[in-house]
Amino acid sequence: MNKEGPTRPFAAADALRQLAPADWARFGAEQIAYIRPVLVDGNPAVAIHAADGTQIGAAPDASLATAAILQHEMLPVLVH
Repeated sequence: MNKEGPTRPFAAADALRQLAPADWARFGAEQIAYIRPVLVDGNPAVAIHAADGTQIGAAPDASLATAAILQHEMLPVLVH
């Protein structure tokens, strides 16, 4: 029996807390995307951003933006 088993998730969390802001910016940049509402030519739209904040696309609504993220084999995530 591994006595470190229950504490292992906490060790991973501690390691993530040690990441510098620049490391977080690169974390998942090619695998994770998020969406946010924007205006394009005065019309509501949804911008698609890579994990590092780079805008990589736009769509007319959230469902199409999510579909585009999934079509490009990325993981859509919620950002608060």
